[in-house]
Amino acid sequence: QTAVAQALTVLKEFYAKAGEATALLQQQPELPEIFDSPYKGMQSENGGVVGMLEVIESDFARLEADTKAAEASAQKEYDTFMTDSKVDKEAKTKDIEHKTAKKQDETQALTVKREDLEGTQKELDAALAYFDKLKPSCVDAGVSYEDRVARRKEEIESLQEALRILNGEDIA
Repeated sequence: QTAVAQALTVLKEFYAKAGEATALLQQQPELPEIFDSPYKGMQSENGGVVGMLEVIESDFARLEADTKAAEASAQKEYDTFMTDSKVDKEAKTKDIEHKTAKKQDETQALTVKREDLEGTQKELDAALAYFDKLKPSCVDAGVSYEDRVARRKEEIESLQEALRILNGEDIA
């Protein structure tokens, strides 16, 4: 943009001086009849190059303003994104810490419960083995209910008889 402004200045100075310059004009002793005044080029219509440079300069100015606005907007958006990302990262870091601690606690609780389960299982196995050892002596599967009642009745009678003998009663 600075270069275009400098070029415009140079061209305007050149055209201002060129209107008075006659170095490159052919010198004729007499002017032909068709010329009323000396030819000074198309200086009044110099909108060609100078006009084009002025358009370029205005385009550069507009482009620079648009670019600065877009850059400011993008910077603001970036700053907002970075702030949000930082907050989100901190939250997720804390979340990871909490979940790691929770996992560690639950792993420890699981280990304790597995040890308790193993101990309880050993106790159950021992109790079942002892039960299996006692079962045959407690439950005689080969004797019917009536036989057991009769045996119990005989045992009770013999115990009563033994009691009477011990008490000194007459055995008749």
